[in-house]
Amino acid sequence: MSRWRPPAEKSTALITAPGHARLKAELDDLWRVRRPEVVKALAAAAAEGDRSENAEYTYRKKQLGEIDRRVRYLSKRLETLRVVDTVPTDREAVFFGATVELEDAASGDLSRHRIVGPDETDAKLGWISIDSPLARSMLKRRIDDEFEAQLPGGMRRFFIVAVDYGEP
Repeated sequence: MSRWRPPAEKSTALITAPGHARLKAELDDLWRVRRPEVVKALAAAAAEGDRSENAEYTYRKKQLGEIDRRVRYLSKRLETLRVVDTVPTDREAVFFGATVELEDAASGDLSRHRIVGPDETDAKLGWISIDSPLARSMLKRRIDDEFEAQLPGGMRRFFIVAVDYGEP
């Protein structure tokens, strides 16, 4: 079986200032706190003797590999990201960083979504990636505009009720 995988789709290299700070803090924590702890535990496990039957050694090697992989990814990603900390002049149109209140045309249900970079999405908070179908469909629309979005459940129609650029 081949390990080849097609290259991942390019994601938008935009991020909010708080999201950028979170990624930098994660990188710093991984590099300065977690990695040294795992290296120390790995050395202790290696000193116990036969490594072929040492579960602790195997676990710590895998853990170190995961940390190193995440450190490499964050180091490269942080170089390419562009922090967006300005608010557009047209505050009634939907752009990156906007918190948008939508009304579902079929059910009348209201929902709030904040458009953020792909590295900071959080479904619980209602933060959606700018690369998502819903966000792509509502970009550059204005308050009271109607639009359609092709979602996994099928085509849906929405009305933009409110647009806000303050912190959610």
